[in-house]
Amino acid sequence: MIIRKILSAVLNRVDKLQQKAIDLFINRIKVVNHKQIKMFFYVPNPLNKYRIKTFSTKEPETLAWIDSFKKNSVFWDVGANIGLYSIYAAKASSCKVFAFEPSVFNLELLAKNININNLSLQIAIFPIALSNKSGINLFQMNNPLWGGALSTFGENYDQHGDDFQATFDYSIPGITADKIIKLMSIPKPNYIKIDVDGIEHLILEGGSNILKTVDSVIIEINDNFDKQANISEKYLLQSGLFLRDKFYLGSGNQYNQLWVREG
Repeated sequence: MIIRKILSAVLNRVDKLQQKAIDLFINRIKVVNHKQIKMFFYVPNPLNKYRIKTFSTKEPETLAWIDSFKKNSVFWDVGANIGLYSIYAAKASSCKVFAFEPSVFNLELLAKNININNLSLQIAIFPIALSNKSGINLFQMNNPLWGGALSTFGENYDQHGDDFQATFDYSIPGITADKIIKLMSIPKPNYIKIDVDGIEHLILEGGSNILKTVDSVIIEINDNFDKQANISEKYLLQSGLFLRDKFYLGSGNQYNQLWVREG
């Protein structure tokens, strides 16, 4: 009986120490300073550490685009991930931000990062997928990690147009960009960033009305994925936008395309 009590006490102590170590590990915080803007981000794994380390160098064109925003404008961050650009836009340009992110893994960090930067009233999280139709569909992920990317909603192809290799999936609601404005009474965006690893063109199709009034869009497009590239170009041109520039993303034939409204 005495031995059992001793073992139980030791195990309880080990459990508490183990939990304390886990809490310390997953709640590590790193500071990012970019152009005198100070931001805080949780870094529970190497992937998030990499995202924070490369904040200023990975997509400088996206940061420069955000720097050009009009003050107090509306920014839609579609594929917000852990909130790097949502948080920067809110702090650098005083934007009202709507962050769309369907990954349950990323949502935890997105919410924590928004909270630690005191932006809970400035950034609204939409934990759903945008597409060209509304309804329940399968959200598939290639790497279900905090800060992970490579996913698809309602389709079976990746950012290259190839068969999607899923390792984790679950069903979630999806909606069109045009419909969510009517249902939720949220303002139309002045600026939209779309980075969702393959269905960018479907999101544009579902937001054809709001595209007519948006000031500019930055969108990830694979020039070798003809369907994505052609349909995206169709809806962007029809909305009155023109391609100002494109920036190579370092792999395959993928680019960040910057579309703006003339005048």
